[in-house]
Amino acid sequence: MSMARLDGLHSWHADWSGLRVAVLGLGMTGFSVADTLTELGSEVLVLAGTAADERAELVRVIGATLLQQDLSTVPQALVDFDPELVVVSPGFHPDHPIIAWSKESDIAVWGDIELAWRVRDKVGTPAEWICVTGTNGKTTTVQLTASMLVEAGFRAAPCGNIGVPVLDAVRDPQGFDFFVVELSSYQLHTLGLLGRRSIVSPLASVCLNVADDHLDWHGSAEAYRAAKAVVYENTRIACVYNRADAATMSMVEEAEVVEGARAVGFGLDVPGPSDFGVVDGILVDRAFLDERRTSALEISTVQELSARGLAAPHIVANILAAAALARAAGVTVEAVRDTLLSFGLDAHRIQLVARNLEIDWIDDSKATNPHAADASLAAYRSVVWIVGGLLKGVSIDRLVERHADHLRGVVVIGADRSEVLEAFARHAPSLTVIEVSEAQTELVMPEAVRRAAEIAQAGDTVLLAPAAASMDQFTDYGHRGRLFQAAVEAQLGGEADGRSASR
Repeated sequence: MSMARLDGLHSWHADWSGLRVAVLGLGMTGFSVADTLTELGSEVLVLAGTAADERAELVRVIGATLLQQDLSTVPQALVDFDPELVVVSPGFHPDHPIIAWSKESDIAVWGDIELAWRVRDKVGTPAEWICVTGTNGKTTTVQLTASMLVEAGFRAAPCGNIGVPVLDAVRDPQGFDFFVVELSSYQLHTLGLLGRRSIVSPLASVCLNVADDHLDWHGSAEAYRAAKAVVYENTRIACVYNRADAATMSMVEEAEVVEGARAVGFGLDVPGPSDFGVVDGILVDRAFLDERRTSALEISTVQELSARGLAAPHIVANILAAAALARAAGVTVEAVRDTLLSFGLDAHRIQLVARNLEIDWIDDSKATNPHAADASLAAYRSVVWIVGGLLKGVSIDRLVERHADHLRGVVVIGADRSEVLEAFARHAPSLTVIEVSEAQTELVMPEAVRRAAEIAQAGDTVLLAPAAASMDQFTDYGHRGRLFQAAVEAQLGGEADGRSASR
């Protein structure tokens, strides 16, 4: 196999025919890879430990071959297939036996993002890419940025880790001006840390923040940060970073970017020239105007955002980051402002479920790590906190220590309860802490909500912000949030005096 052939595959219209490609994984991303490559005429072998019946049948329909078996060792069928390329789905650990075998055999390993970049010209002039990563806030920022672009009259698609594979967006026959691509640390790792420099060259990029997460996958905090830093490579117009997070600033300083790319900071403090920030409650742009050293452009006010349920500090930060990305792409301040008049947060993101007897019940099930829960807890004055799940190797101690002084009490759920309970014993020994040992999925939230109701007092917020992944007891964070909402409805028995889709 000649690596020269792969090096020449930088267009949908290149010759992909007959290329032997092994695809690892058959989730949404894996299927999009297999579907793309078979359409290109490649010979595709899909390997999956498990696969939904419908998707497994579709693999055969599109003309690929599915090998469904245990992948803890290298299958002989893969060796016999003799792949020229392996495309790995997000989530396959970097030391997975098949990836290790591929590298030892000098077989190129790509992720879906690299493949999408190479074939991005399928329907004509390729869309510009705006790339978004970070420990938290990615999806909100992607949705905001795409909405701002659409408001300005562009054809824009949010895609990537947000739920729509980039390859599906690339192959959409209507074509787009912009892709706003949410990138996980897994995707970035595969894109830039397998001995090669990333080939993606976005118009603008951002790492919103960095806190310990997925350490069980990456192996260390350093490796996780290094993966996130890949987002800035080859950026052409604007590298957007978080002024409150020194790690993101260092990433920009160390990134190899296209000459002329600017560093644009965002934060909740007063911005300097070339930054976005907040002055006397007004969100402003001091980056994309000629007189940025002496003046600023008004985007919105915190008061206006509060009326839309968008005034929590971490949401304001996401808005500023999205505004910076959109402005780098040529969106007017007026279009940015108009977007905020109609934008709403996703379900399970600081969502007001009910208000009863001056107690707010908030669903932030999407707070799946301590960093996200930290932002959520900071938004409320007095909290009954429902916390716990799969901690993914991350300590919760600092989070407990930081917020203990404004907690009314705590209800602990999830598989990793002992770690959570120990953290409260160390840092808040006098706090009321209730353990829900119920293991049946349908009974966890009713019990947690019942116990939270016993603690809560007028003026409190009962906050589901688990700081942990959900797969120990629930299908995903959405399932966890829906069961929480149902339990709140049942607990209050229709007595809530105010409900809203979002806050």
